[in-house]
Amino acid sequence: MLIELHLLQSFPVSNLNRDDLGQPKTARFGGYTRARISSQSLKRAARNLFDQHGLDPAELGVRTKRLRDAAAALLTTRGRDEERALEICQAGLEELGFAAHAATGLTKYLLYVGKPAQQLLADYCDQRWDELTKAVTEAKKRKEKQEKTPRKTAAAKTAAKKPTKQIQQEAKRILDGTRAADIAMFGRMIADNTDFNVNAASQVAHALSTHAVVNEFDYYTALDDLRPDAEPAADMIGTIDFNAACFYRYANLDLNQLAQNLPEDPDLVARSARAWLYSFIHAVPGGKQNSMAARTMPQTLLGVVRETGAWNLANAFLSPVTDVPDLMAASTQRLVDHFQQLRSFYGDTQLRNVTVASVGPNLPGVADEETAPSVDEFVSRLLTATKG
Repeated sequence: MLIELHLLQSFPVSNLNRDDLGQPKTARFGGYTRARISSQSLKRAARNLFDQHGLDPAELGVRTKRLRDAAAALLTTRGRDEERALEICQAGLEELGFAAHAATGLTKYLLYVGKPAQQLLADYCDQRWDELTKAVTEAKKRKEKQEKTPRKTAAAKTAAKKPTKQIQQEAKRILDGTRAADIAMFGRMIADNTDFNVNAASQVAHALSTHAVVNEFDYYTALDDLRPDAEPAADMIGTIDFNAACFYRYANLDLNQLAQNLPEDPDLVARSARAWLYSFIHAVPGGKQNSMAARTMPQTLLGVVRETGAWNLANAFLSPVTDVPDLMAASTQRLVDHFQQLRSFYGDTQLRNVTVASVGPNLPGVADEETAPSVDEFVSRLLTATKG
């Protein structure tokens, strides 16, 4: 069973998600340039709101390269020497199959782990302190030997040891994500060991503007407050890129996959689904917000609970909305009409619930029983439909 969320949200002057040149991201769609917000940006904005909508911070994951440092800090509070704790935790990570940089201690990629991972790694290293100390000592001896015979360095290097089955079980326990709601929703991929991968329960599309856009830039100057009045001039000159657009946003949540990722905890599954809905409705990326304050809310919300399938309704805007006095109203009508056309052509037997909410007048073409008067009622109807 899936919950689908379709949102129309208009942003004024903004640069919510920029590319490597600092410009708002765009994409060509239907032969026209559209404003774009990446799925990664939207997911992060939503993930940062989960603890405000019913999930405890302890039920959320951590994305980090600094697991070594976090575990070592815990060992230091237990009385272990700080420098030695760092060495032991690095050796512990390597033993578990996750090499860390010798100088910085950073893993080569971000690890997405449950909050207990820091504590569990510290416990693991504490329990195996003597064995890991021996491994650290041997590694230092090999390094010294290689430095003395640099020509033989390449031959002296040995392949990384593959963790034993017992160690792999320990790694699974430490990196366990079955109590982390956001890992269950967005998944986890670890290229070095696919046993730790988690299939995402949620799919999130890149948001696209319902109309064509042309990025613009704001030319600005800044003055030195202590410059004498007799020397008027700009002390700083620059530009900030921006656009203004009405976005179509789409995301879905597979409740069966979510339950599989959070086994034997139906309460956490239910609270995760609720948090997912509210967080994606309220999610706004943080790019350039201090200088542009584009803090808007979705104007039109279409929610669907379905048994099978999934419909991204972006093709409602394959031909861009143009030359209309009310861009949001025209985009809303396009969205509703396209959904009703798909519903009529492909049938709606797989649909459990359709609920529409709008900040404004009732929507033409939407039955009264499918219209919700508030966001709370909107969310409530969708969640209730998942229980039937």
